[in-house]
Amino acid sequence: MASLKAAAVVVILDSENRVLLLWRHRFVADRWGWELPGGLVDEGEAPLSTASREIEEETGLRPKSLTHLVSFQPMVGMVDSEHHVYLTRDPEYVSAPMETTEASRMEWVPLTDVPAMITSGKIWSSGTLVGLLHVLADV
Repeated sequence: MASLKAAAVVVILDSENRVLLLWRHRFVADRWGWELPGGLVDEGEAPLSTASREIEEETGLRPKSLTHLVSFQPMVGMVDSEHHVYLTRDPEYVSAPMETTEASRMEWVPLTDVPAMITSGKIWSSGTLVGLLHVLADV
């Protein structure tokens, strides 16, 4: 079994129960889709630190706090790549995003729109699916 870096993604909710999603192109699959902000855990870095760093780099927002929702293996039996999902609410704006090539745009999407986006294939990546389905199950 191959071992890859761990990853962290974050569900960012605002006071209107909207989630911040990034429109990204994934070259391996040659496909566009909506995703949560996140990225790979650097050597020696805790997944919680990765989550906080990635939010600020990709969105320009700083979380007030992060709550761990779930950790999972997206391809168990084939690849060891632990994924960690966090939740933050009402983060503070600190600057424009530092990573300008990660996504073509960001949008606040009502949580009520998410199931249809999943069904239509606009949301398809494992970390985003696990995070959003977890949050929807608790709503």
